[in-house]
Amino acid sequence: MHTISYQGEIRLTRYLNDRGTPLGEMPDWALGEQPWVGYYQQMVLARQFDTKAISLQRTGQMGTYASLLGGEAIDVVCASLMQTEDVLVPYYRNHAMQMIRGMPISQLFLYWGGDERGSATPEMKRDLPNAVPIATQCLHACGVATALKLRGEHQAVLTMIGDGGTSKGDFMEAINVAGAWQLPVVFIINNNQWAISVPRSKQCIAPTLAQKALGAGIRGEQVDGNDAIALHEVVGQALERARAGKGPTVIEALSYRLSDHTTADDATRYRPADELKAAWVREPVARLRNWLHHQGLWDEAREQAWQAETKQLIEAAVADWQAIPEQTVDELYDDLYAECPPGLAEQREQARARQQRRVQKGGKHHE
Repeated sequence: MHTISYQGEIRLTRYLNDRGTPLGEMPDWALGEQPWVGYYQQMVLARQFDTKAISLQRTGQMGTYASLLGGEAIDVVCASLMQTEDVLVPYYRNHAMQMIRGMPISQLFLYWGGDERGSATPEMKRDLPNAVPIATQCLHACGVATALKLRGEHQAVLTMIGDGGTSKGDFMEAINVAGAWQLPVVFIINNNQWAISVPRSKQCIAPTLAQKALGAGIRGEQVDGNDAIALHEVVGQALERARAGKGPTVIEALSYRLSDHTTADDATRYRPADELKAAWVREPVARLRNWLHHQGLWDEAREQAWQAETKQLIEAAVADWQAIPEQTVDELYDDLYAECPPGLAEQREQARARQQRRVQKGGKHHE
């Protein structure tokens, strides 16, 4: 005789179609100007930042950069729903979240310009710096969430990961301990369909990535990551559950990476052009703008004014970043150890000598 030991399901939430038209009757909380106009404005700002950062990298003024193009709604809604005392544990594609959480745009340029001072600013409060190693941030988030729980703080931790990162052991270990200890953490999977050059279909054969949560005994669900209204509902509820001590959630946000993986990548070598063209029809910024137009909450005049204002904000941030004095050699070493070990001290002296020679020749302070 056979019985079913467990039967689960994964819910997908979506309110707007690809063109921004409601799929059915909208709930009352979805009507009105806010927070939707604010979300849209932040998404436009994020895209302007993205465009400028790529331009700076292409002209040799900034290092390798990971574009957010196509994922703006996920970042903006998640960050906007977080409370000040919640903790963000980001990965390398969460620029918009960091801006909304209070990090000056100039400091984001500082980080992507290769200056580690951009990893730790007072405005970050309890938020962690970017995690570049894949999936390690999920374990960091569980550590922070454990601390909050032990202290009796009713706040949430939110961390994000790409679809490829969910195949790493770090992610699986993190959701397992989050479930076992019932930690106040929300895992957002930005399923942008490409783990660098590996498509989602080859990276994991499971029908959904959210169902990985079921194996850890925690809630897993999908949401249309290009639909700001659906994101608002799903992420908001998950954060509320976490703060109330009702455990963790894994949310798979379905989106599409409209850019190269980073500026060191060329996606045309592996990604079909017609697939990218189809994805642009579903992108989040135009979708929310269309919804706002349908509701009479946005028009062309406001669009042009906001585009101009965001451009000025970005240009001012670039000027502020470029005016920041460069790091000295000592600043590159001083944050590593309380007492500098002999081997590192020797390297520091060698770097000081190189710096002095460059200064004498009229060069920059550091390489």
